[in-house]
Amino acid sequence: MSTQILERPETTDADTGPEMFHYVRKEKIAESAVMGTFVIALCGEKFPVTKSPKPGSPVCPQCKEIYESMKH
Repeated sequence: MSTQILERPETTDADTGPEMFHYVRKEKIAESAVMGTFVIALCGEKFPVTKSPKPGSPVCPQCKEIYESMKH
């Protein structure tokens, strides 16, 4: 009989509310979608790109505020 260690990704069952989309560097989006690398949003959140936002999708309020302040 052998002992094996199984690794599993961290999962949560908590309802985090509606999915929000974040502002990230445009040149990193395709790389993340293809290679699975993580991107860093303006708000500091790190994640791999797995979905494209549709018009009217909710946007992270922190990202939106930072983006708006950069435009001026």
